[in-house]
Amino acid sequence: MPTVLLATMSLLPEGEYGGEHLLSAFAERDVTARWVAWDDPAVDWSAADLVAVRSTWDYHRRLPEFLEWARATEAVVPVLNGAEVFAWNADKSYLLDLADVPVVPTRLLEDRGLVPTLQAAIDELGTVLVKPRTGAGGLGVVLADSVRDPRLEGLTAGPWVVQPVVESVRTEGERSVFVLGGEVVSQVDKQPAGDEVRVHEHFGGVSRPVPVEPECAELATAAVAAAVRLRGRELPYARVDMMRLADGRLAVSELELIEPGLYLDVHPANAGLFADVVTGLLPGT
Repeated sequence: MPTVLLATMSLLPEGEYGGEHLLSAFAERDVTARWVAWDDPAVDWSAADLVAVRSTWDYHRRLPEFLEWARATEAVVPVLNGAEVFAWNADKSYLLDLADVPVVPTRLLEDRGLVPTLQAAIDELGTVLVKPRTGAGGLGVVLADSVRDPRLEGLTAGPWVVQPVVESVRTEGERSVFVLGGEVVSQVDKQPAGDEVRVHEHFGGVSRPVPVEPECAELATAAVAAAVRLRGRELPYARVDMMRLADGRLAVSELELIEPGLYLDVHPANAGLFADVVTGLLPGT
C-alpha cells in the first residue's frame, strides 16, 4: 500500500481537528496515511510516497526552519504545492501579486516609516486591521483608527500588512471555498462572535458548511488560476477566503496554500474530497 505522510505540528500529534476522518478516507482508498510532526527528526520522509502539509500551524513562528524543512523534504519525496509556493504564500504581500483578482485592499507597513505610512492608510481606508505579514489564526491582529490608538501598543514584530475593516464580516461573515485538484468542491461560511472581526473558533467564531455559491466559486477559481500562473505550477489544494466589500463585490481576504484547515470537524466530507485528489497523485495511480 502507498504511504502518505500528513505533516502536522508537535502540539497537534493527531492532526487537524477532525483529522481521524482523513485517516479513514485514505484507508478506504487503500492508502496508508499517518500524522507526523514536521520537525520530528525521527521521521524518514524518503520512505513515503507523498507528503501533504496539513496542520503545521506553528510555521509562522519558525518560518526559516519550516521552509528549510520543506525544501529538504521535497528533495527526497513529492510535497504537495511545494516549498517555493509555501515561501511565496507565507508573506501576505502575495495579495498584491493577484492584480487581476479582486482582493481586500492591502498596504505594506514596516517599522521604518511606520507612522506616516499607517496614517496614510487610515486616511484612505478608515479603521484598519494591522496584521503580521507572516501570521496565522488571526494572531497578532490589531485594530486601529488613529496612529495614537492605544491598541497599537499590542503590535507584534513586523513587517505588517494594513487592511480596512470589512464591515460585512459582522453580518455575512467570511466565506471559505475549497479548490482541490483545480476544482471547487465545497464551501464553509464563518461568522465572528459579538464585536469580533476575527472568525476563528478560538475567538468565538462559528463555522458551518453551506452549498457552494456560484459567485464564490467564480472568485475562488480565478484566485487559484492567478496563483498557478504566477508560480508556474499546478496547485493540488487551496482554500480561498473571501469577504464582501462595501461596493458589493466579493474580494479575496486570504489565499491559503500552505496548511489551510479543511474544517473536518464541521464538514467531514472534505476528507474524502482531499483524499481523492492526493490518491490520484500517487505513483502508479
